[in-house]
Amino acid sequence: MPRNRPTRDHTQSHRQLRVGELLRHAISEILVRGDVRDPELAGVSVTVTQVKPSPDMRHAMVFCEPLGGKNASKVIDALNRHRGFIRGLMGRMITLKFTPDLRFTEDRSFAEAEKIETILKSPRVQRDLKARDPEEGGDG
Repeated sequence: MPRNRPTRDHTQSHRQLRVGELLRHAISEILVRGDVRDPELAGVSVTVTQVKPSPDMRHAMVFCEPLGGKNASKVIDALNRHRGFIRGLMGRMITLKFTPDLRFTEDRSFAEAEKIETILKSPRVQRDLKARDPEEGGDG
């Protein structure tokens, strides 16, 4: 007889969301203060868009993007090189049972949004939208 097992989906619990925001604010503060000394990070503003902790809160994926999106891979590599140092600083700022191990990755949502925006502004899509306007207004 099959047991009722919860389906594994990719939604986060309320606690994960709350801890993710706590971590995001702490990491952002560390980066704004300039506590991480690395030539790749010198003079670069990094936006931490989201932090997704694992269900056990031992690991966290940090989505970030340098301002302007330039040299993103170098910036992400530098952050990953210093993740232990950032974790140590963060551990002094937050009150959790465990300070999660961090993994920095580039947030590609900005690039995807720009790609969609470009497609929507293309002449082909604009032509199709203009062709639909008379059809929508006819049933009023």
